Amino acid sequence: MDMRAILAGLAFALIWSSAFTSARIIVTDAPPILALSLRFLISGMVGIAIARMLGQTWRLTPAQWKATIVFGICQNALYLGLNFVAMQSIEASLASIIASTMPLAVGFAGWVIFGERLSWIGILGLFAGALGVALIMGARMQEGVDLFGIILCFIAVASLTVATLMVRGASSGGNLLMIIGLQMLVGSALLAIPGLFLEHKVVVWSPKLIIAFSYTVVMPGLVATFIWFWLVRRIGAVKAATFHFLNPFFGVAIATIFLGESLRVWDVVGVVVIMLGILAVQMARQTLR
Repeated sequence: MDMRAILAGLAFALIWSSAFTSARIIVTDAPPILALSLRFLISGMVGIAIARMLGQTWRLTPAQWKATIVFGICQNALYLGLNFVAMQSIEASLASIIASTMPLAVGFAGWVIFGERLSWIGILGLFAGALGVALIMGARMQEGVDLFGIILCFIAVASLTVATLMVRGASSGGNLLMIIGLQMLVGSALLAIPGLFLEHKVVVWSPKLIIAFSYTVVMPGLVATFIWFWLVRRIGAVKAATFHFLNPFFGVAIATIFLGESLRVWDVVGVVVIMLGILAVQMARQTLR
């Protein structure tokens, strides 16, 4: 793995983790589903405009169209939509910790469902990740955390797992930025329907909300997604997913700094265990390829 890929991976992990803090700010003062739909609409249109200026086309291959639609549904509409709704009742740090288990879910699915070989280190990593989640969940449950929000976050992880398994089809064959823009429009369209019918359209405008929304549109919306696809194309999905092991640490740290969320002892222990589990699973998968 070259230095450019390492730096890009670190940038991706930092930006991706920060999205939970900015999302928490947004859902406090705006309807979550409609806010996310608007974010995708703006990010998608900007992405497509830049792609057209770069000479990219929306004449994608059938495989690219299929993967783009699936990614738009699974990551944008389901994964992020469910997380935005969940963060109305749970802390950003907890949502980021649950979301960071996605590489473990991918490793487990590959091992159990698709019959991929996994060394004993990888298997231990899966159990370590599960243990880390159990430690955090057990402590949070005793404090009366919202169970419905947690369930939404775990469903979101399952959705992102499907999207990740489809990412190779979306990142090959060129037109990368166009694909990013199109899959965001897919998410925007799907979220607009339930948002218009189910949510109260009340927004409490403030500089904090405007800054958080603008940041979410540009950084997690466009920059982080582009970096992720670039990484997958450059070093492969398995190696790129290794950087997800940093998400628990970054997610908790950013939420603590900017939102003042309390940092619990079991959070620290659980995050460390999850990070080690993710790293073990990803390293094990790399050695088998």
